[in-house]
Amino acid sequence: MSRYVLSVQILILVLFVGLWELAGQLKWIDVLIFSYPSKVGRQIVKDALSGELWPHLAMTVGETAVGFLLGTLIGTLLAVLIWWSPFLSRVLDPYMVVFNSMPKVALGPIFIVLFGAGFTAIVVTTLSITVIVTTLVVFNSFNEVDANFVKVIRTFGGSRRDVFLKVILPASFPTIVSTLKVNVGMAWVGVIVGEFLVAKIGLGYLIVYGFQVFNFTLVLSSLVIIAIVATAMYQLVVYIERKLVRER
Repeated sequence: MSRYVLSVQILILVLFVGLWELAGQLKWIDVLIFSYPSKVGRQIVKDALSGELWPHLAMTVGETAVGFLLGTLIGTLLAVLIWWSPFLSRVLDPYMVVFNSMPKVALGPIFIVLFGAGFTAIVVTTLSITVIVTTLVVFNSFNEVDANFVKVIRTFGGSRRDVFLKVILPASFPTIVSTLKVNVGMAWVGVIVGEFLVAKIGLGYLIVYGFQVFNFTLVLSSLVIIAIVATAMYQLVVYIERKLVRER
């Protein structure tokens, strides 16, 4: 089944790229806007060989990695904190829901003013997306643990700390690990949004620059690179998830 799924996935990708290339070569589409794969490939190779690509790629990947790791860590710790204090949970619940519903692009200028136009503002923009999502998912996982397990610990005189360490955390471990996969996509969204607003280097900056000079091949090549790197990060997280769950 796994080989069959992989074969179909590769077939879909090949068909998509082939039809896109054919449509571009035969002028079925506007190549100024949509370009075509061979032209996009030449753009990537040219930028890679000239060395122009690597500083932008390194900056974006670094921002994404920091935002991803910090977002997961802070979100999980915040979920633990509000689980530990039911009073704090009830107080913060409406604020988290409201903040999560706010468009993060609107918050970007505020972060730029507070933290300056650079790496920190972009990472904070990423955290504004990843932290709340992680907190809500992990906290809901804590609350869905079978109450009978908690009663057993309480019956034997266990404290709230014992309940958390012996029941809540072990039962929620798969959800916490799975949250890593969600945060990969969220971190990329946050970084690219931040780079749209403020960056002078990075793949998001290349996309904006490409639009400004009507070089849509540069825009599409940046998107392709983002897709490739994001897929690699996702597969790495999947590997880590399988390894941790298996060891557990």
